[in-house]
Amino acid sequence: MISFNYENDFELSNEEQFSNWISRVIASEEKREGEISYIFCDDDYLLNLNEQYLNHDTLTDIISFDYSMGDEIHGDIFISTERVKDNANDFKVFFEEELKRVMVHGVLHYCGYKDKTEEDEALMRSKEDEKIKMFHVEHLNKKRAI
Repeated sequence: MISFNYENDFELSNEEQFSNWISRVIASEEKREGEISYIFCDDDYLLNLNEQYLNHDTLTDIISFDYSMGDEIHGDIFISTERVKDNANDFKVFFEEELKRVMVHGVLHYCGYKDKTEEDEALMRSKEDEKIKMFHVEHLNKKRAI
């Protein structure tokens, strides 16, 4: 089950669409969906977690805590919507596109993808792009059915 929690003023416009997309991403990696919580927050909230649990004194867009058991995916994914907004501006993409990238990034970590080396990071980016396209397919199919 995928849940969404909000520690700031941000709120997803269509939780069901995002939840269905993440479920399909997990299935496409031949994993099983367990309990996954997305927690949307601000920079200060995430910085506090970064300092408290990872001993990093830096801003970041995402911190994920992986509780997966074998092929069953479980975890908490904390996302700073402030950082996502700034990154979207820096990368000259829409906020929603950058948000999808960060959301799927956390799940891909749970599926075993890393991003510490250049090679791993390139594979992660490729997987993010692939999985983001899965969101658009659902959206377009729903639109055509109307």
